Amino acid sequence: MNKFTQPFSEIPNDEILIRGKRIPVINVEVPLHKLKFYLENPRLYTLVRKEGNEPTEAEIEEKLLAMEHVKQLVQSIQINGGLIDPVIVRRCDMVVLEGNSRLAAYRSLAKKDPIRWGNIKVKILPETVIESDIFALLGEYHIHGKSNWIPFEQAGYLYRRHTNQGIPIATLAKEINLPKGQVNHLIDVHEFMLKHHEYETARWSYYDEYLKGRIIGKVRLDYPEMDSVVVKKIQANEIPTAMDLREGLKNICQAGGKTLNRFIEEKIDFDQARDAADRKGVSDVMVRTLSKFRIWLLDNDTVEDIVGQPNRKPNFKYELEHIQKQCAKILKQLDRI
Repeated sequence: MNKFTQPFSEIPNDEILIRGKRIPVINVEVPLHKLKFYLENPRLYTLVRKEGNEPTEAEIEEKLLAMEHVKQLVQSIQINGGLIDPVIVRRCDMVVLEGNSRLAAYRSLAKKDPIRWGNIKVKILPETVIESDIFALLGEYHIHGKSNWIPFEQAGYLYRRHTNQGIPIATLAKEINLPKGQVNHLIDVHEFMLKHHEYETARWSYYDEYLKGRIIGKVRLDYPEMDSVVVKKIQANEIPTAMDLREGLKNICQAGGKTLNRFIEEKIDFDQARDAADRKGVSDVMVRTLSKFRIWLLDNDTVEDIVGQPNRKPNFKYELEHIQKQCAKILKQLDRI
């Protein structure tokens, strides 16, 4: 006998498609008080994480009802006269896997009119549904679908699936239909934020750019202390935007030397370091790169290697002709300055 005494038929009367599998469900209305919020929902988990402990149902409801999209949802449900899409419920514990915002909105309406809003439309998944199917379902709704979780929430869900449940990256990528590299990056960024006690979801884009940059990544290997410096500056609002971080920090890293060291030692702030990099001329790096290429190309050994491979002639001609065209284009632009 199930712990939950069902006031509805045991016979499925509908189905949903998850990863090509047809899952039987029961479409029915149930009393609001029978349902519970899903604490692994990334949006709710973020609220839990900020408070540092597990909230009660009433506390979750209060938090959700304070969110602007839930306030709008209350009005929309009231005007429509009910839900367009039922919430999706797990049979064994009546936890709302999909539709927590709608549950909060309904509870708000039920406080004013319990007779009209006391029951809510649900789709009840069978007890046999497996965790990976639930994950894939939520991914369709909130990562590929219209009702997207923000990146921090998406990454948090992937992170907990990987870290707490031991699901390999490759499996997660397959379940949620995303490239492995993207899944890995999302998890890395979320883990980095947790490590540095950063729970402000609006700052996600800063850390996304910070961990994405190839040039920045190389410097991080040599200067691991840079992580805490950059986090401090982000949290102090010293860096205006994520794009400023991406371009400015890249230039600082390319400038290297005293400019980079003084920035990491916090002897100069972000703007001062960026200005110093500009004055030093990140262009110096470009000049050095062009110089190395010129020296390599003019070397007799290079010329002999190129002309000594007639079978590769079309490839060499293609590359050199495009380099020649680009050089001519840049020279014209330089002449106009």
